[in-house]
Amino acid sequence: MHGYGATPPGAAWPDGAAIAVQFVINYEEGGENCLLHGDAASEAFLSEVVGASPWPAKRHWNMESIYEYGARAGFWRLHRLFTDAGIPVTVYGIATALKRSPEQVSAMQESDWEIASHGLKWIEYKDFSPEAETADILQAIAMHEAVTGERPRGWYTGRCSVNTVDLVTEIGGFDYVSDTYCDDLPYWYRHAGRDQLVIPYTLDANDMRFATPQGFNSGDQFFTYLKDSFDELYLEGREGRPKMMNIGLHCRLAGRPGRARALRRFIDYARSHDKVWFARRIDIARHWTERHPPVRPVLVPSQMDRDAFLEHFGGIFEHSPFIAERAFEDELGPVNDTASGLHAALTYQFRRATPEERLGVLNAHPDLAGKLATARRLTADSAAEQAGAGLDALTDGERARFTKLNEAYKEKFGFPFIIAVKGLTKADILAAFEARIGNDRETEFAAACGQVERIAKLRLDALLS
Repeated sequence: MHGYGATPPGAAWPDGAAIAVQFVINYEEGGENCLLHGDAASEAFLSEVVGASPWPAKRHWNMESIYEYGARAGFWRLHRLFTDAGIPVTVYGIATALKRSPEQVSAMQESDWEIASHGLKWIEYKDFSPEAETADILQAIAMHEAVTGERPRGWYTGRCSVNTVDLVTEIGGFDYVSDTYCDDLPYWYRHAGRDQLVIPYTLDANDMRFATPQGFNSGDQFFTYLKDSFDELYLEGREGRPKMMNIGLHCRLAGRPGRARALRRFIDYARSHDKVWFARRIDIARHWTERHPPVRPVLVPSQMDRDAFLEHFGGIFEHSPFIAERAFEDELGPVNDTASGLHAALTYQFRRATPEERLGVLNAHPDLAGKLATARRLTADSAAEQAGAGLDALTDGERARFTKLNEAYKEKFGFPFIIAVKGLTKADILAAFEARIGNDRETEFAAACGQVERIAKLRLDALLS
């Protein structure tokens, strides 16, 4: 849920492009559910028959005819459109569909289109066991290679399961997998000791919305949505934050004349701009791998066992390991692997602690320039923090002033004066000390807790940034 956060990496697209535009043609015709393919029922997904349902043990002639249109006519219309425009394409090819379409496969290869794998069959995998899904993935790879002469370098199941991305990562050999929709940029995913590049796909800038109840009714709507998406991403790119625009197409949908016309208008519109990189997904994968290889941080909190987690983070809240213990037992995920993310998990536990427990955390902090500092008995973090503010080099007069303030403050409030000293001078610290000693206890308790949280953030920044 964190991703790149507020500062995504610079994509650095070739030739300084402001946007990478990527067209996918899903080639599924011949891989859909059909009794002729040994399936138990007819297809019911993404066709002109809105609201269709599977017909168990029966062929659906209209459905078969609609899918056949994609292979017989729609593919060739899209093929002419893109080859005439000189725009490269990635095909998501169902292995069984490719096997049944030798002329189309030959045309794809002659046009230097990338043919990525779209799985073995165009069926749902949500109820498959990991073992059964793995078997189909391996069969799809073997069939794809036998049909095209090359192993697929990209993967997209589409009607996937919760296990799909992990299984593809475990099998290995893929430059990218696209069974996510969570970003406008590629990113690295780690599973089973492997780093797998993910190039997210799209379901919004996608002609599938012509076949869903909430979707496009006309070519104008399709064109307008693509144009608006392009314009927004192009603007972001011009402002220094280049992204990727995915556009998903299907031969039986966008291959229809009225929709193809709208697509043609958009292609002409996008081509009228400079600084646009029209790329295949494999091109984007290779670019990203070269410019943004996976980087493994030294510390990954969400992947640590309990002992390691407490060893590194048990002292973030001074002498109060119970905060880290509770955070570990609660919920940690990748969102907590950054300094701000882990700080949120730790402060959540601190704020939920009882007043007595929080008072204990306050009292675990040493006095500023106090007896523990003089005796060199501070924790390493506290010693470094006080030294950074020059509190380890006080004159006799300054030390006496700190001692007097420490005693008065603690007598009034029952806990030591706490302040995050980074970036402050001795004069700044003394001024804050003298100002806050005038607070009532409730106000100062809240102020001290806030400073404890700030100190924790600074410590985490040093460890995880």
